[in-house]
Amino acid sequence: MFEIVEATFLNADVKLFQILAPRIARKQKAGQFVIVRVNDHGERIPLTIGGSDPQTGTITVIVQGIGKTTKMLNCLEKGDFIQDVVGPLGKPSEIEKYGNVVVIGGGVGTAIAYPVARALRDAGNHVTTIIGARTKDLVILDTEMRGVSDSYFVTTDDGSLGEKGLVTDKLQTIIASEGGVDYVLAIGPIPMMRAVAETTRSHNIRTVVSLNSIMVDGTGMCGGCRVTIDGKSEFACVDGPEFDAHLVDFKSLSQRGGMYRDLERASHDRYQAEKDRPEEDHKCRLISQLESPSTTLPAHSIQSARTN
Repeated sequence: MFEIVEATFLNADVKLFQILAPRIARKQKAGQFVIVRVNDHGERIPLTIGGSDPQTGTITVIVQGIGKTTKMLNCLEKGDFIQDVVGPLGKPSEIEKYGNVVVIGGGVGTAIAYPVARALRDAGNHVTTIIGARTKDLVILDTEMRGVSDSYFVTTDDGSLGEKGLVTDKLQTIIASEGGVDYVLAIGPIPMMRAVAETTRSHNIRTVVSLNSIMVDGTGMCGGCRVTIDGKSEFACVDGPEFDAHLVDFKSLSQRGGMYRDLERASHDRYQAEKDRPEEDHKCRLISQLESPSTTLPAHSIQSARTN
């Protein structure tokens, strides 16, 4: 069991957790992730480690409540416990001195990009950050990203914050500027990462993306996170999660990502319906019968009801 020592909403659907996990905190490096299971019956999901503090033994993860499991996580508060947190998993980011670096975060991908941007700047790179979101309410870690960037830009689809447009619009401008770009890291929705890859391809700029695909065990045994890189099958959990963007088959990645969409939606809807039911509707039918004065049950049933 892993204790939550801090839980704070960054916006309506995104929550930051600090989790007591001393062993992971001592070993974690930028770009790595953990596999989390909320309870004994929960599914396993990958969450990128947003940072760690070896002194306090805590790691930071940021969760966007989209499906059943992430919404269950976001219902937890300080002092609650998570059943399993396994890691650090995956290869760390390749941190070198590249020169002029552009880090792009789309939506909650900003949380994944943050520790890598910090590490790249610590390595002596000039870091330009572009954050993209549909609207200003979905921009997260604004202050933190500014603090690790030499230049910082925000783009929103509706123009409610920063510049109106896409992250690739700003990227094109930066590439055309004096000094150019030596390295690009893009983390966010698949369409965004694909667009960034196509933008940099003709300029022959090394571009890396982080693939948060479907995972179960996070150790390469299940094969659920299979991705196609340069025509070959690799596993995001052990061969990644970061890959050369120009070698990623984004079409197959999108198809695999949507394989279980209907099942995920049905699971989420059942969870939401159960959550929204009045408290009395959750009561075991046997217990309800016990509480009714007009009902007489066999002695063995009463004993079973009291002990289960």
